[in-house]
Amino acid sequence: MGRITDAVKHIIIINILLYFVTKFAYPPLQDLFALHFPKNPNFGIWQYVTHMFMHSQQSIMHIAFNMLGVWMFGSPLEQLWGRNKFLFFYFSAGIGAGLIYTGVNYFQYNMAFQELIQSGATSAEISGLMDVTKIYQNEYLQKVNEIFNTPAVGASGALYGVLVAFGMSFPNAKLALIFFPVPIAAKYFIPALILMDLFSGLTGFSIFGGGVAHFAHVGGAIVGFIIMMYWKKNQFKRWNS
Repeated sequence: MGRITDAVKHIIIINILLYFVTKFAYPPLQDLFALHFPKNPNFGIWQYVTHMFMHSQQSIMHIAFNMLGVWMFGSPLEQLWGRNKFLFFYFSAGIGAGLIYTGVNYFQYNMAFQELIQSGATSAEISGLMDVTKIYQNEYLQKVNEIFNTPAVGASGALYGVLVAFGMSFPNAKLALIFFPVPIAAKYFIPALILMDLFSGLTGFSIFGGGVAHFAHVGGAIVGFIIMMYWKKNQFKRWNS
């Protein structure tokens, strides 16, 4: 791992500061900045940006792994591209991840909602049952309730975009996971990681454990890939930094 670059350093500092502010000084900020489902009254359009700086308060490992990833993979890209180009890419991947995640949630919400309507429930009855504290036996009602009440937090969407860019820029760099310490080239390692997220999101069987927004990860990877292909096609040069 090389030196930490300026933009990456500031991203990490802001994330860490907001983590401790929301944990110890002003907890309501977490709910204000997390990305809520658009039908939820707590939703705000700014959350597509701010959710990237919020992390789970239940475990410090969430922010620790994300910030380690931003440092390891973001710094080489900032050195390669310059600050402005890197920041544009980082925020584009993070916002895009949030939009794709919302789109998938909308699709799943509407599918489950229609199943409930066809079973005889009314829209008002379903809306009246939305309660974050409850677990329902009906799978469709539970799905609707989870999507409605579960906000997304974390820099993972932006990080997955960064991972894709790193893999395309440094395809032969050797990477390893803690639980699989054998070094693997980035061009194999990163696609495998994304495919595991896609599998987890589609099947509901989470390889990475519970509480993971798999489609935000996949969304960030997709946006990162599209931007990289566009830049490659148009021979996008280094921005002024």
